[in-house]
Amino acid sequence: MPEESKGQPGCSKWMNATGPDGEIVLSSRVRLARNIREVPFPYLASDSQADDVTRQIRQTSSELQDEMGEMRFFPIKNIPPLERQVLVEKHLISPLLIKEPHNSAVLLRSDEAVSVMVNEEDHLRIQCLLPGLQLEQGLAEANRYDDLLEEKLAYAYDEQWGYLTACPTNVGTGLRASVMVHLPALVLTKQINRVLSAIAQVGLAVRGLYGEGSEVVGNLVQISNQITLGQSEDEIVRNLYGVSRQIVEQEAQARQILLNEGRDRIADRVNRAFGVLSHARLMSSQEAMQLLSDVRLGIDLGLIEEVSGNILKELMVLLRPACLQMEAGRELDSLDRNRERAGLIRKRLESHYQ
Repeated sequence: MPEESKGQPGCSKWMNATGPDGEIVLSSRVRLARNIREVPFPYLASDSQADDVTRQIRQTSSELQDEMGEMRFFPIKNIPPLERQVLVEKHLISPLLIKEPHNSAVLLRSDEAVSVMVNEEDHLRIQCLLPGLQLEQGLAEANRYDDLLEEKLAYAYDEQWGYLTACPTNVGTGLRASVMVHLPALVLTKQINRVLSAIAQVGLAVRGLYGEGSEVVGNLVQISNQITLGQSEDEIVRNLYGVSRQIVEQEAQARQILLNEGRDRIADRVNRAFGVLSHARLMSSQEAMQLLSDVRLGIDLGLIEEVSGNILKELMVLLRPACLQMEAGRELDSLDRNRERAGLIRKRLESHYQ
């Protein structure tokens, strides 16, 4: 487990750094699905076959240590359950990976911008997670690690179909690209349903903070490609980038409308949210996310100057149950979590004063 296992969860690169269009696009993620030739997919593989895949990846990463940089290999079974959940909450691994911990593992770079899941739905899931709108940069970095691994590993690849994957929707490039966007002004100006409907019509998926099946909280939405076959990696990324830029422009216009047509109302809303977060003693996760969304909007509009804009990205992860319990150093029931969450928010707001 990374250094944060010694104390508190800590921040990944995407959480505490800024990137292009970072006021609206909180992060960009690129993920490549790959499998080893002539080895059954993880859900069909025997324990010995899955173990062999894990050994191959571990050995390969060791041989590529100089090229791959500060990557560490962690068998999931060796990570305490709470710390596994912290990795999920930080978007570094998927919930599916920790459901079958005996044969799964993760390769994790020291800045946590790159992770490689082993024996999830596919043998390999190579992920790059960066702040702001950096899809091309994320693809380049994911491809760099993919190319290094492919030099040592025999991938399952078909000349007609491309990379073969456990799920047919990933066949082809094996690429999933996504952005996490913060859209409070489109919600407040009641344009969000129209925008999300338009996104779906161009073949993109819209999900909540933690992907498929998760609800939209804190005005945060994930937008990703759905098709991997028949398009190149560059085409997929360019399409998502173009749609993301349109969303950025529409959210920016909606924010200007809020200022032009009701500056006092929006200033009152965001400062009330800041006041509650600064003084509350109990705070549920959903209430915290909504209030943090309001505060982040106030920061971006220049209506709140006391704290930095990265506060939303940091706290939307650190206030989750596993991260809270890691910070507290003990197991917490619901009431304790609400108490710890409120205390953590107060402490973080104080530490971000400029």
